[in-house]
Amino acid sequence: MLTIEVVYQQTLLTLTVPAPCTAEQAIQASGILQQHPEIDLPKQVMGVFGEKITLDTLLKENDRLELYLPLLHDPKQARKQRAK
Repeated sequence: MLTIEVVYQQTLLTLTVPAPCTAEQAIQASGILQQHPEIDLPKQVMGVFGEKITLDTLLKENDRLELYLPLLHDPKQARKQRAK
């Protein structure tokens, strides 16, 4: 069994899942898709402690699976605009 965290916006869920467990299995088991129906799992960008991963990545004990919000503005373009 693995203890992991699933994080999206202000939602933090701690759960215990059977090993081995992929990111997709952890997301399904967490119930976060029911709490946040706006999550489009096939398009969702995610990571573990800031490192990008895919849905088939195997998780380890105490991993923090983070579901990232899409960027509203390209940071490079925003810097260029501010510099002008």
